[in-house]
Amino acid sequence: MVDLQLGDGSGLDLVAEIRVAHPRAEVIVLTGHGTIDTAIEAIRAGAYDYLRKPCPLEELDVTLQKALERQRLMERNTILKEGYIASDRGPSFVGASEAYQQLCQMIDRVAASDAAALVLGETGVGKDVVARLIHARSGRAAQPMVVVECAALQEDLLQNELFGHEKGAYTGAAQLKHGLFEVANGGTIFLDEIGDVSLATQVKLLRVLETGTFRRVGGTREINVDVRLIAATNRDLQQLMEKEYFRRDLFYRMSTIRIEIPPLRQRPDDVEVLLTHFLERLNKHHGRSRRFSKRAITALRRYPWPGNVRELLHMVEQIVILSDSEVIELSDLPAALRDGPVSADSGLVTLADLEAQHIARVLTAVAGNRQTAATVLGISERTLYRKIKEYDL
Repeated sequence: MVDLQLGDGSGLDLVAEIRVAHPRAEVIVLTGHGTIDTAIEAIRAGAYDYLRKPCPLEELDVTLQKALERQRLMERNTILKEGYIASDRGPSFVGASEAYQQLCQMIDRVAASDAAALVLGETGVGKDVVARLIHARSGRAAQPMVVVECAALQEDLLQNELFGHEKGAYTGAAQLKHGLFEVANGGTIFLDEIGDVSLATQVKLLRVLETGTFRRVGGTREINVDVRLIAATNRDLQQLMEKEYFRRDLFYRMSTIRIEIPPLRQRPDDVEVLLTHFLERLNKHHGRSRRFSKRAITALRRYPWPGNVRELLHMVEQIVILSDSEVIELSDLPAALRDGPVSADSGLVTLADLEAQHIARVLTAVAGNRQTAATVLGISERTLYRKIKEYDL
């Protein structure tokens, strides 16, 4: 609170200095010689409000409470905005293989454009990391990046999250809700597991991509947005289109640029680099100094990693926490990693077999708890349930 008449200067000058030194502070000006002009001047200088003396305590109390509430709202808005701003995770995106180098070059080229991008790859390869890198290195980096886990939401909930709803649109819609496309305006929206989206939602997504407009649930007003779309999936969209589970027009519209992330088993040179990176990070976090022996590293390079980078990270974390030895030997590795996948024929197994074995191991490890298993595997419970049925686990 600042008086307008000070013994050694003007209260308005002090307000301006406070706003520079403490931008988040709320300043209330008090004066016994106020006019409309000085009130306007105080607000222009950055004051929150202006009160004339003598000021009733009730009026002062209300003004203080409103100023504090405004401050809380501004802080909450800053936290939300910072939460949506994706940082450049380049230092955590490591590798040494030629495929990794090509992928990095592709990310930089895609980031320089504003076209829709489709990121393809198996579960656990890091599709979300690639999407965040594209946004962080693009011209939209200072704007929000909104991540939507499509498979984790039912159709009605997903549409409600993406497009919002008007007050009274349905029972329980007590107030207006802004959709995530509005939140992402000016920035990027990342739709993960786009292959699990229903045909009804696909129609609405296509409209947003083609026209840049949409309507909230229960609304009639067209809302304009400027959003870059990045989508990702581990499903075969060509197969889904043949079965008419996925719209071809949406596929072509959102896949102006396609980025395919090769699985970890196709780039064994990246395994050791990733091991070193994760080990350094986890050693620091847990206060340990673990390292892998050469034999252990050889076995880990040979392992096919059906869960890709995510499985490797969980393995390293498990060993760092549970191992008593400074040097992690071959004998310290889980049996599946020491011995490799079991097969009835010449040691070769299909990708589906590897995935089924990996899911079965995780389900066994968590005593059949599907929610926990889905978290460990990095997929939604709905996707896990579908795979359990598919592989008859």
